Amino acid sequence: MNQISRREFLSTASGGFGAMALAGMMADEAQAASIDPLAIRPGHFAARADRVLFLYSTGGVSQVDTLDHKPQLAADHGKSITASRWLNKPGQFQRFLIRPRWAFKQYGQSGTWVSDLFPQLGSVIDDVCVLNAMHCESDGHDKATLAAHTGSAQFARPSHGSWVSYGLGTANRNLPSFMVLAPAAPYAGAQTWGSDFLPGCHQGTHVIPGKEPLPNLRPRVSSAELQQMELELLGKLNRRHLEPRAADAALDARVRSFETAFGMQREAPEAFDLSRETEATLKLYGLERGATQGFGWQCLVARRLAERGVRFLELIDVGSSNNWDSHGNMGDHERLAKAIDKPIAGLLTDLKQRGMLDRTLVVWTSEFGRTPFHQDANHAGREHHNLVFSSWMAGGGVKGGLVHGKSDEYGILPTEGAVHTHDLHATMLHLLGIDHERLTYRHAGRDYRLTDVAGRVVTEILS
Repeated sequence: MNQISRREFLSTASGGFGAMALAGMMADEAQAASIDPLAIRPGHFAARADRVLFLYSTGGVSQVDTLDHKPQLAADHGKSITASRWLNKPGQFQRFLIRPRWAFKQYGQSGTWVSDLFPQLGSVIDDVCVLNAMHCESDGHDKATLAAHTGSAQFARPSHGSWVSYGLGTANRNLPSFMVLAPAAPYAGAQTWGSDFLPGCHQGTHVIPGKEPLPNLRPRVSSAELQQMELELLGKLNRRHLEPRAADAALDARVRSFETAFGMQREAPEAFDLSRETEATLKLYGLERGATQGFGWQCLVARRLAERGVRFLELIDVGSSNNWDSHGNMGDHERLAKAIDKPIAGLLTDLKQRGMLDRTLVVWTSEFGRTPFHQDANHAGREHHNLVFSSWMAGGGVKGGLVHGKSDEYGILPTEGAVHTHDLHATMLHLLGIDHERLTYRHAGRDYRLTDVAGRVVTEILS
């Protein structure tokens, strides 16, 4: 009999790596718990939320056209200002104030101001805490996007979802603990869901909306009995191969990714099947029956995955092109807002109706905002602005109907309650029961954390 290599055997076995994977899941549970990086771990204190839904609008959403009501900016439209007065930059350069393009209204019992771009969000604003004094270091897309996801604007670091997976483990071994629902990557690319120096099993799984969001999930075996036989044989080969390579983190991560892949063969198809959702639920998200794309689809699938134990879900409404980067025409904001307004409101309503919102933290943000002024008095667009912008949080231990933080009369700088990206991350981790200063990982001779050496929990917004 001709001998074949382990690689050749695995490549020709009808179950492939998916079959091999379950063997690892069948190992002795006590032993697996001591070495399993995905095992459930307790937080540092009682959590207010079990999961995070992170909604990301890439490109830089204008704060003064969405959630930061500035009547003085409208009144002083066209007025020339010395922008260096606010921006603390050398030179006396002049800019012209540009009014908000959309009117604002007060919504809910809280009376929170929301622009006409987001009327559906306005209808659920009493469940939302608006952060109107967000700020970050960089006004470059790649750097600011990287910081919004990893806490570092300069270097690749593990993403927020990877840190959560590392800190708490997975609540469902048949699904990834961190998933990203996005038609394309934002600025900074796949680094935004990468695990970097954390174990590879904590990397985000990218799901592209469409008829087959997770391809190649169906088993290639003809029967469960045949698959079971392959599992037993491949499990022996796998354990033999791993024994002398116990310190190979990359190999261990690869094996564990296939374990998850096998579990997904059983559970993911049902999670992505919307056929049993009611017409009322589909309507809530603005979905036609049979639809497999759009932000409404992403939001509904996220709710279903959250129900099934996925720990961290990111939803990106557009990729690094055709996004909110409205340098030339702020009118683009109207089209983009319309695509996400109803789905977001539907998601918050659905979570609340199902009793999930109290234990689900929903976060919406962009990498930065846009300038309330321009060098051309008649220009139709706005430039990048990282000194102040708007975000919001809802559910999971956050006070609803609250506006935290203020900017000046034109929306140029924070004047009260400033929240840095590090503070946002610290607060997210806190609500999950994690002390952001204690969630660390030793790498290259030093301890790293999501919030670097900064970050403050924004206790003022906690319920």
